[in-house]
Amino acid sequence: MTTVNGHSRPNVLVTTGGHAFDEVPFFQVFQDNHEIDWAHAPVPSMRSWFSTENVGRWDAIVCYDMQGITSRRATNQPPDFYEPPPAYVEGVTGLLEQGQGFVLLHHAITAWPAWPLWSEIVGGRWSYMPMELRGTTYPSSGYTDELEHHIAVLDQDHPVCAGLGDGFDIVDELYLHPVFDDSIVPLLKSQFPMRPDHFFSGENAINGQLFSREGWTHPDGSGLVGWVKAAGNSPIVYLQCGHAAAAYGNPAFRTLVSNAIDWVSSPAAHEWARAHATALAAV
Repeated sequence: MTTVNGHSRPNVLVTTGGHAFDEVPFFQVFQDNHEIDWAHAPVPSMRSWFSTENVGRWDAIVCYDMQGITSRRATNQPPDFYEPPPAYVEGVTGLLEQGQGFVLLHHAITAWPAWPLWSEIVGGRWSYMPMELRGTTYPSSGYTDELEHHIAVLDQDHPVCAGLGDGFDIVDELYLHPVFDDSIVPLLKSQFPMRPDHFFSGENAINGQLFSREGWTHPDGSGLVGWVKAAGNSPIVYLQCGHAAAAYGNPAFRTLVSNAIDWVSSPAAHEWARAHATALAAV
């Protein structure tokens, strides 16, 4: 924490890379938050911060990166998936064992498809290709265009949901994918119909057929778009919101990000995570 005029505020690292985004309005979310001190680290240089040597340097790490995927869309070929470097695996797991708080946004749930432990850390998986997850085979995941939908707050008493009342409207992209209901504490649920006929195929998209569901289907989704969980001894927040400028500028999205940073930085969150600690053995 940085102390200014007797007031402590979190030190925050924001990581990006691997997925295009509207940089100016995204970074404005953090620039406009005068209750934090923050720095940006893109892929791959951000990996140097993921080390037990940096335990305590950051009160919260906000991940908006999508690593482990090499797109070959220009040649209409499936993407290549690669595992993280051993030093990065050691660094991530070491930080989690030491209680590093993480806030994971939007496409962070798509990262590291060849590293099963990442989906356990996040609490679910969005995939461009069919996948095996916890012993079950799933089709590729689904996505929408940006659209307006209503998000219901499931726990108004949780600090991450402070100031949001019983819900809010947002214009954003939505995902259809498996969520590990047994590993998370649900906080937010979209009221959009979570059926495959309302989504498009990630596999078709990566093969050059954007906004297509031809030959694709998927189990209905839970609608969960925000949750907290523990990974190792660390508090984790995942928020599906945050595709582009319409979402970045939404006051509810900004409140969520600010609340999430505050919560994972707090002693209460760290105490909760230690009480719900999970193993980080290879999956």
